[in-house]
Amino acid sequence: MQNVNFWSEEFGAETDTPILLIMGSMSQGILWPDEFVGRLTAGGRRVIRYDHRDTGMSGTVDFAAEPYTWDDIKNDVYRVMDAHGLESAHLVGHSAGGLLGQLIAVERPERVRSLTVIASSPLGGGEGQVLMRALTGQPQPEGSLPEPTPEFVAFYRALMAAPPPEDRRARIDGMIAEQRVLHGTGLPFDEDAARRLQERIYDRARDLSAAANHRMAAMADPDFEPVGVLDQVKVPTLVIEGSHEPVKPGHGAIIAERIPGARLMIVAGMGHTLPPEVHEELAAAVLAHTAG
Repeated sequence: MQNVNFWSEEFGAETDTPILLIMGSMSQGILWPDEFVGRLTAGGRRVIRYDHRDTGMSGTVDFAAEPYTWDDIKNDVYRVMDAHGLESAHLVGHSAGGLLGQLIAVERPERVRSLTVIASSPLGGGEGQVLMRALTGQPQPEGSLPEPTPEFVAFYRALMAAPPPEDRRARIDGMIAEQRVLHGTGLPFDEDAARRLQERIYDRARDLSAAANHRMAAMADPDFEPVGVLDQVKVPTLVIEGSHEPVKPGHGAIIAERIPGARLMIVAGMGHTLPPEVHEELAAAVLAHTAG
């Protein structure tokens, strides 16, 4: 087991109902917006967010010397829970964080009070392979998950072919451009707010490039996701997807269909990010789902 230190922060009273926020691949915990977190704590929740390994202020790994897989990233969730003294919690996962939440609900249901999955894909659905086929122009086999939007595919094809940014400003400009695509077309994009957030992400990272190790981890174990197990999820599950999701369009409905009793919620205008316009609606849904 690698000895990785994790950055996390906790909000609310220790006696409040615990919620663990799990962000997506290559993403820092501060992408859970402060306003959204504040609404949850105002609703009587103890909220914890954290940086994955190789992101933000958490420890970085020399991947060549100590390779890891997404199974290790999943086990990091248990480590964070243990560090905060949580035998169980309500899990709220965004994108790949939602995938981790699904797996934990199957693997260790006693640690999951409820599951909320936002902008994610169904466990075992092969979303990573769908993405790579879309980016490389390969046809999708029958029965594959829906692929990303043409705008998303075009942006990432251009990004893959572009030279690396030369300095901080160029890197942040590229991060903002990426956020614009992930934001989708359903709501206005606040470039000034995006710049402030991306500057914060850039400046607090121990090593911004280390996040790419998450891709290496996926390649190291492409069969990480068990197939055909979502019917084993017995915890109350809320699935949330934006009406303008550019990365995993329609994947939420598939998750909700495969998890017994899951409820699907479509948020008007939302893409793959969590803009201010949806914080109230999202927080209200999570508070209702984690009540009792």
